[in-house]
Amino acid sequence: MAISDKKVENIEPDYTRRKVKFEVYGEEMIEKTVNSSGNSGRVYLPPEWIGTKVKVIKC
Repeated sequence: MAISDKKVENIEPDYTRRKVKFEVYGEEMIEKTVNSSGNSGRVYLPPEWIGTKVKVIKC
């Protein structure tokens, strides 16, 4: 029997939500609250940031 024929069960461990530490280097930081926007969320950032690379970390 090929591996693809076998029934694959969820073998991922039961992860609990826990905080992790990130160390990030950058030029500027802004703390914002995500607002509802249709079926998604939205955060407004300064227009000077347009075209730059950003990272979002959920706290």
